[in-house]
Amino acid sequence: MVGDWRMDRIGSALRGENPAVLRRLDAGFAVIGDVQFLPGYSVLLVDDLNVERLSDLPRARRMSFLSDMDQLGEAVERVSRRMDAAFRRVNLEILGNTDGFLHAHIWPRFGWEPTGLVGKPVWLYPRDRWTDEQFALGPQHDPLRKAIEDELDHLRSVH
Repeated sequence: MVGDWRMDRIGSALRGENPAVLRRLDAGFAVIGDVQFLPGYSVLLVDDLNVERLSDLPRARRMSFLSDMDQLGEAVERVSRRMDAAFRRVNLEILGNTDGFLHAHIWPRFGWEPTGLVGKPVWLYPRDRWTDEQFALGPQHDPLRKAIEDELDHLRSVH
Protein backbone atom coordinates (compact mmCIF):
# COMPACT_ATOMS: atom_id res chain seq x y z
CA MET A 1 0.00 0.00 0.00
CA VAL A 2 1.11 3.53 -0.75
CA GLY A 3 0.20 4.69 2.78
CA ASP A 4 2.91 2.68 4.50
CA TRP A 5 5.79 3.29 2.08
CA ARG A 6 7.98 4.53 4.98
CA MET A 7 7.97 1.00 6.41
CA ASP A 8 9.45 -0.33 3.16
CA ARG A 9 11.36 2.54 1.60
CA ILE A 10 13.38 0.48 -0.88
CA GLY A 11 10.60 -1.95 -1.80
CA SER A 12 8.17 0.93 -2.33
CA ALA A 13 10.77 2.70 -4.52
CA LEU A 14 11.28 -0.45 -6.58
CA ARG A 15 7.48 -0.71 -7.02
CA GLY A 16 7.17 2.98 -7.97
CA GLU A 17 5.16 3.72 -4.80
CA ASN A 18 7.63 5.82 -2.80
CA PRO A 19 6.49 9.46 -3.22
CA ALA A 20 9.84 10.81 -1.96
CA VAL A 21 11.78 9.42 -4.94
CA LEU A 22 13.38 12.15 -6.99
CA ARG A 23 15.16 10.00 -9.57
CA ARG A 24 16.26 6.43 -10.22
CA LEU A 25 20.06 6.43 -10.41
CA ASP A 26 22.50 3.68 -11.41
CA ALA A 27 22.69 1.86 -8.07
CA GLY A 28 19.90 3.43 -6.08
CA PHE A 29 17.17 5.97 -5.66
CA ALA A 30 17.65 9.66 -4.89
CA VAL A 31 14.92 10.66 -2.43
CA ILE A 32 14.09 13.91 -0.70
CA GLY A 33 14.23 13.67 3.08
CA ASP A 34 11.16 13.32 5.30
CA VAL A 35 12.26 16.40 7.23
CA GLN A 36 13.46 19.64 5.72
CA PHE A 37 14.76 21.75 8.62
CA LEU A 38 17.90 21.94 6.46
CA PRO A 39 16.27 22.55 3.06
CA GLY A 40 17.44 20.12 0.43
CA TYR A 41 18.19 17.21 2.78
CA SER A 42 18.17 14.10 0.63
CA VAL A 43 18.96 10.41 0.91
CA LEU A 44 20.37 7.88 -1.52
CA LEU A 45 18.73 4.46 -1.06
CA VAL A 46 20.41 1.35 -2.42
CA ASP A 47 18.24 -0.48 -4.97
CA ASP A 48 18.62 -3.96 -3.46
CA LEU A 49 16.60 -5.00 -0.40
CA ASN A 50 19.32 -7.43 0.71
CA VAL A 51 22.16 -4.90 0.94
CA GLU A 52 22.85 -3.76 4.49
CA ARG A 53 26.27 -2.16 4.11
CA LEU A 54 28.52 -0.78 1.41
CA SER A 55 30.79 -3.83 1.65
CA ASP A 56 27.84 -6.08 0.68
CA LEU A 57 28.03 -4.73 -2.86
CA PRO A 58 30.45 -6.11 -5.45
CA ARG A 59 33.18 -3.56 -6.25
CA ALA A 60 31.55 -2.25 -9.47
CA ARG A 61 28.16 -1.74 -7.78
CA ARG A 62 29.90 -0.15 -4.80
CA MET A 63 31.57 2.36 -7.10
CA SER A 64 28.21 3.03 -8.79
CA PHE A 65 26.56 3.68 -5.43
CA LEU A 66 29.35 6.06 -4.40
CA SER A 67 29.11 7.81 -7.79
CA ASP A 68 25.34 8.19 -7.27
CA MET A 69 26.03 9.64 -3.81
CA ASP A 70 28.45 12.11 -5.39
CA GLN A 71 25.90 13.15 -8.04
CA LEU A 72 23.11 13.63 -5.51
CA GLY A 73 25.48 15.60 -3.27
CA GLU A 74 26.51 17.84 -6.15
CA ALA A 75 22.89 18.40 -7.18
CA VAL A 76 21.91 19.38 -3.62
CA GLU A 77 24.96 21.64 -3.40
CA ARG A 78 24.20 23.46 -6.65
CA VAL A 79 20.54 23.96 -5.75
CA SER A 80 21.34 25.07 -2.20
CA ARG A 81 23.93 27.56 -3.45
CA ARG A 82 21.39 29.07 -5.87
CA MET A 83 18.52 29.19 -3.37
CA ASP A 84 20.30 30.39 -0.22
CA ALA A 85 23.24 32.81 -0.01
CA ALA A 86 24.04 31.38 3.44
CA PHE A 87 24.80 27.93 2.00
CA ARG A 88 28.15 26.61 3.34
CA ARG A 89 28.67 23.00 2.27
CA VAL A 90 27.17 19.54 1.87
CA ASN A 91 27.88 16.72 4.31
CA LEU A 92 27.75 13.16 2.94
CA GLU A 93 27.22 10.36 5.46
CA ILE A 94 26.81 6.60 5.29
CA LEU A 95 25.83 5.59 8.80
CA GLY A 96 23.37 2.71 9.09
CA ASN A 97 22.91 2.74 12.84
CA THR A 98 19.11 2.94 12.72
CA ASP A 99 17.95 1.55 9.37
CA GLY A 100 19.29 -1.86 8.37
CA PHE A 101 19.77 -1.06 4.68
CA LEU A 102 22.48 0.81 2.82
CA HIS A 103 21.71 4.48 2.42
CA ALA A 104 23.60 7.77 2.35
CA HIS A 105 22.49 11.07 3.88
CA ILE A 106 23.06 14.30 1.94
CA TRP A 107 22.89 17.26 4.35
CA PRO A 108 23.22 20.84 3.12
CA ARG A 109 24.64 23.10 5.81
CA PHE A 110 23.99 26.84 6.17
CA GLY A 111 25.44 29.87 7.92
CA TRP A 112 22.09 30.62 9.58
CA GLU A 113 22.14 27.42 11.62
CA PRO A 114 22.26 27.92 15.41
CA THR A 115 25.76 28.79 16.61
CA GLY A 116 26.03 25.72 18.82
CA LEU A 117 25.04 23.39 15.97
CA VAL A 118 26.48 24.86 12.77
CA GLY A 119 29.79 23.04 13.16
CA LYS A 120 28.38 19.88 14.71
CA PRO A 121 26.75 16.73 13.27
CA VAL A 122 23.12 17.18 12.23
CA TRP A 123 22.16 14.38 14.61
CA LEU A 124 22.69 16.76 17.55
CA TYR A 125 19.75 18.97 16.50
CA PRO A 126 16.94 18.93 19.09
CA ARG A 127 14.23 16.30 18.67
CA ASP A 128 11.60 18.92 17.78
CA ARG A 129 13.40 19.66 14.49
CA TRP A 130 12.83 16.04 13.49
CA THR A 131 9.19 15.86 14.60
CA ASP A 132 7.73 19.38 14.19
CA GLU A 133 5.17 19.44 11.37
CA GLN A 134 6.57 22.75 10.06
CA PHE A 135 9.69 20.83 8.94
CA ALA A 136 7.85 17.80 7.52
CA LEU A 137 8.17 17.18 3.79
CA GLY A 138 5.11 18.56 2.02
CA PRO A 139 3.82 20.39 -1.05
CA GLN A 140 5.65 23.55 0.04
CA HIS A 141 8.86 21.71 -0.89
CA ASP A 142 7.78 21.02 -4.49
CA PRO A 143 9.93 23.85 -5.97
CA LEU A 144 12.98 22.58 -4.06
CA ARG A 145 12.24 19.03 -5.12
CA LYS A 146 11.89 20.07 -8.77
CA ALA A 147 15.15 22.02 -8.63
CA ILE A 148 17.04 18.96 -7.32
CA GLU A 149 15.43 16.71 -9.93
CA ASP A 150 16.37 19.14 -12.70
CA GLU A 151 19.94 19.39 -11.41
CA LEU A 152 20.23 15.59 -11.26
CA ASP A 153 19.00 15.39 -14.86
CA HIS A 154 21.55 18.02 -15.91
CA LEU A 155 24.44 16.31 -14.12
CA ARG A 156 23.54 12.93 -15.57
CA SER A 157 23.40 14.39 -19.08
CA VAL A 158 26.92 15.84 -18.87
CA HIS A 159 28.63 12.86 -17.21
